[in-house]
Amino acid sequence: MKKAAVPLLGIVMSACATSPLGRSQLMLLPESQMAMLGDQSFAAVKREMPTEPDRQANDYVLCVADAVTRDVGGSWEVVLFKQDSPNAFALPGGKIGVHTGMLRVARNQDQLATVLAHEVAHVLSRHANERLSQQVAVQQGLNAMQAMADPTSASGKTVMGLLGIGAQYGILMPYSRTQESEADLVGLDLMASAGFDPRQSIELWNNMASSGSGQPIEFLSTHPSHATRMQDLAKRMPHALDLQRQANAAGRQPQCDGLRKGGGG
Repeated sequence: MKKAAVPLLGIVMSACATSPLGRSQLMLLPESQMAMLGDQSFAAVKREMPTEPDRQANDYVLCVADAVTRDVGGSWEVVLFKQDSPNAFALPGGKIGVHTGMLRVARNQDQLATVLAHEVAHVLSRHANERLSQQVAVQQGLNAMQAMADPTSASGKTVMGLLGIGAQYGILMPYSRTQESEADLVGLDLMASAGFDPRQSIELWNNMASSGSGQPIEFLSTHPSHATRMQDLAKRMPHALDLQRQANAAGRQPQCDGLRKGGGG
């Protein structure tokens, strides 16, 4: 198994990148490696978590996801998991997972687009690569190949957590405040550019805050909410509304709500 670490350790070198909002980032891993980790992680989740068989619910989620990702490049696999928890995630390599419980909190296509665009923004901003790179730099090497062979191992759980889906394996590694803010703003632009109503982003986070019955729900546990989140979205709203108007004028007017079953999930 030691040889399996070579592809990862061989690329550990000083590497700087810039996030979509202009922040400097440490990137030690090639995107091909990140895509492989995303593929393996998604496969592990699909083995352990049941999928939602309802075709209408799947079509609805796919409609929103397709609109959000249409212009970001690559092909995206979208899976609706039959889970009551309001949660969603996106992984390098073009993987999107949505829990049916999210459909009760994201009450229309624009709110679901907010969630999916936020998660896709983490991928576009290479936040998982940034976190794994920091881990590699600290540990001077992380045997990701071995970890993915056994996601229930300690190292496997660590990788899952760094990729953003560790809650499934008992490892919560919330994104940093900076990364969350980036995902909020990049995601807002992304969903608006797809033709969705960016004003519904604030309603979505209100729904999130009120749906936990006094306890943080899973999505907010792994994606910390801060007092300034909605203020930051409001500040960027004029720009996002301009993007939406441009998208609508170009014919991008998502019509996914017609596929939605009452209440969702």
